[in-house]
Amino acid sequence: MDIGERLKNLRLRRGLTQEELADRCELSKGFISQAERNLTSPSIATLTDVLEGLGCTLQEFFSDDSSEKTVYTPGDMSVKEDKDDLKGSITWLVPNAQKNSMEPILVELGPGGETWEMPPHEGEEFGYVISGTITLLTGTTCQKVSQGSSFCLHPRSSHSLKNETARTAKFIWISDPPNF
Repeated sequence: MDIGERLKNLRLRRGLTQEELADRCELSKGFISQAERNLTSPSIATLTDVLEGLGCTLQEFFSDDSSEKTVYTPGDMSVKEDKDDLKGSITWLVPNAQKNSMEPILVELGPGGETWEMPPHEGEEFGYVISGTITLLTGTTCQKVSQGSSFCLHPRSSHSLKNETARTAKFIWISDPPNF
């Protein structure tokens, strides 16, 4: 593991200069520069202070997240058929996405199909229509969303989607936080 490179990447992701990080840790800019270039090795206590200044723990810093899966194939995804309400299906595009901050799904909404009505909640929802046309119902408002169009909700009122056409509609729906 290249500790200096990881420190530098973490600092840059936090949008800090070497000088700003040094000020947070009561170290010199030169020390931060040398640590990032692996010209010096900080003690555990100093590394802990630097990481604290970066909003990170030793455990997080040294954890190997390279095994975390980032690409999913159709075999990883789960599909739920719903011939009653949706007259179609829901495909969870990321397995176990409920534990993440967002949950992307692919919805196939058959003619006459509709989602359940969702009450107001914290967070946001985004949808992109791949094919067909859906009707977005938010409170007392109805809006058509057609192929190539998207919607973004800050759900302050009850909302649902339905397909009032004779053709199956397909759309990506992302909820943050997860609620599907």
